[in-house]
Amino acid sequence: MDNIYTILIVIVSVGALLLLFELFKAPLKIALKLLLNAVMGFFILLVVNWLGGFVGVSLGVNWINALVAGILGAPGVVLLLLLKYVF
Repeated sequence: MDNIYTILIVIVSVGALLLLFELFKAPLKIALKLLLNAVMGFFILLVVNWLGGFVGVSLGVNWINALVAGILGAPGVVLLLLLKYVF
């Protein structure tokens, strides 16, 4: 009789885990996309500063620029460059 309860608990647990995975799949996908966007934006900000030193283009790595690059990614870095050199 204990084997039946153990098997039933395992089946219910696996079902619950699959249900939780389905419930959190969309938010996890969005969070992963935001994290990847933030990493790429920060990387591009660093590359622009490193390579921009050779041609005279630079952006300071401060918390506002990092926040814009982290949220918007590569378009955020382009926006920061446009804001700096147009205005």
